[in-house]
Amino acid sequence: MAGVKNPVSNRARNPVNNPWGRFGWLALRLAPIAVLLAAWEIFARSGAVTAFMLPPLSAVLVRIHDNALSGDLFINAGVTLYRALAGFLIASLAGVALGAAMARSRVAHWFFDPIISVGFPMPKIAFLPVAILWLGLYDVSKISMVVLDAIFPVVTATIVGIAGVDKELQWSARNMGANDRELMWQILLPAALPQILTGLQVALPIALIVVVVTEMAMGGYGLGGAMMQASRFADSRGVFAGIVEIAIVGYCLVAFMAALRRRLLKWHQETLEAAGV
Repeated sequence: MAGVKNPVSNRARNPVNNPWGRFGWLALRLAPIAVLLAAWEIFARSGAVTAFMLPPLSAVLVRIHDNALSGDLFINAGVTLYRALAGFLIASLAGVALGAAMARSRVAHWFFDPIISVGFPMPKIAFLPVAILWLGLYDVSKISMVVLDAIFPVVTATIVGIAGVDKELQWSARNMGANDRELMWQILLPAALPQILTGLQVALPIALIVVVVTEMAMGGYGLGGAMMQASRFADSRGVFAGIVEIAIVGYCLVAFMAALRRRLLKWHQETLEAAGV
């Protein structure tokens, strides 16, 4: 009948109620990755390529294990995460503030909109030599590059989110006596939160990518710096170990942001529909 939800279809869509359970659902999600890793191991051992060009996955995992035992893995991963998350946090706060200002102020929109329009499609990594000249080979230059790259999707997502808030909702708040501050914090930002979180989900992988690139270019500690050092010494296993380590870190960050989104949007329609409510 029209308007009546089918509980069977809801259970099929919801991983929690699915007969496979959460572990079965996770296994299905990770199956393509498992196939890719198995293909890597088989191809590397087939003799079609040398171990220098493509070391077997098992050898790379041994190298990662050795890095973990020596402590290098945790030091480099910690340094990379610190730089990426510090830059991401600054970009998030500044991006939301700037996007809100542009959405509510004509002067701010007039001044910053051309800058955002020109800067968004531009490869900001081109400013890395400038950052090195001005700030030196220090963490502040790497974090600054992360902020410069990650702030753009946050700003644009905030503008779009606030601009999309229903006008009648704003008028109702005004009629009930809400001032500009109350309108922003109690109406506009909560209503725009789904779009803002989307911008943050885009910005976080960008932050990791940029910090790894800057570490490769500038050297020192970090996953990117360790990969470049391994490359200089023709350490093929070390290079591929760095690739796997960065992939794992990136996957964990993306999964964390997805979980945070579900947590913060428990009240939102997208979360309720995903839960089959």
